[in-house]
Amino acid sequence: MECQRNISEFILMGLSSDKNIQAFCFVFFLFCYLAILSGNLLILISIRYSSLFNQPMYYFLSHLSSMDICYTSCVTPKLIGDLQVGRKTISYANCMLQVFAMHFFGMIEILILTAMAFDRYVAICKPLHYMVIMNRTTCIILILASWAGGDVHSFSQFFMLICLPFCGPNEIDHYYCEIFPLLQVACTDTYLTGVLVVASSGMVALVIFVLLFGSYVIILFTLKNHSPEGRRKALSTCGSHITVVILFFGSSIFAYLRPPTTFPEDKIFALFYTIIAPMFNPLIYTLRNTDMKKAMKKVWCQNIFSEEKYN
Repeated sequence: MECQRNISEFILMGLSSDKNIQAFCFVFFLFCYLAILSGNLLILISIRYSSLFNQPMYYFLSHLSSMDICYTSCVTPKLIGDLQVGRKTISYANCMLQVFAMHFFGMIEILILTAMAFDRYVAICKPLHYMVIMNRTTCIILILASWAGGDVHSFSQFFMLICLPFCGPNEIDHYYCEIFPLLQVACTDTYLTGVLVVASSGMVALVIFVLLFGSYVIILFTLKNHSPEGRRKALSTCGSHITVVILFFGSSIFAYLRPPTTFPEDKIFALFYTIIAPMFNPLIYTLRNTDMKKAMKKVWCQNIFSEEKYN
């Protein structure tokens, strides 16, 4: 612990040292962050003020949008700010807090995606029992379980790092406090810690991805017995979910399910699960989802016409 106090801050190497690339990244990621905020807030408001809020899938989707905002806000504002300064630093306390928050909100998001897959499975494979199984109490329990799972996972990652001594060097080859780059600068043998990270993050992501993939295989087989209209509607909803799952899990599995070391490509893949996937989620769920498009038109058009009539 004494060794740990020698480090009061870390230096983030960022994405690139090239000034032109930094200027481009500043504009691009600022646009991405504004798109994430506006897109997810649009979904939240549209669901909250429409009848969709009473449907389990959209109840989960509203929570997923909230987690998208929280998750990307752990990294993106700091990244945008760092692109405007020469020396990119983060205090030891804020670095540990960033690790905790990223894994907390990230795990909640993974578990909410799992809950949404379970909801689609029940809706398509057990339609007669859907309202009994997926009642509001069940939905609340699944959301609380997601928060509890995020809590357990993030504390495990946090305590593994907080117990490591950091006495120099303090340069992290990343744009935020990621676990593997931090293990590289710890003043002790971190092989066992790295294996535990792979087991707790990589294996969890892989197991959940396999479960989700299996559930959608079952759903696709069940859809053969549905009417063409029913298949079209179910595929529209499930297609959105599958796209989100592939975007998020593909990059996450690459980042964590491998030997505990760092690669130059890590920062590129990290962009997918920290910024790109949260940015595309609103587009995927609105452009590919008929119910969401109808709800958005109803909520926003009614408000516009009401204001015009009042004026």
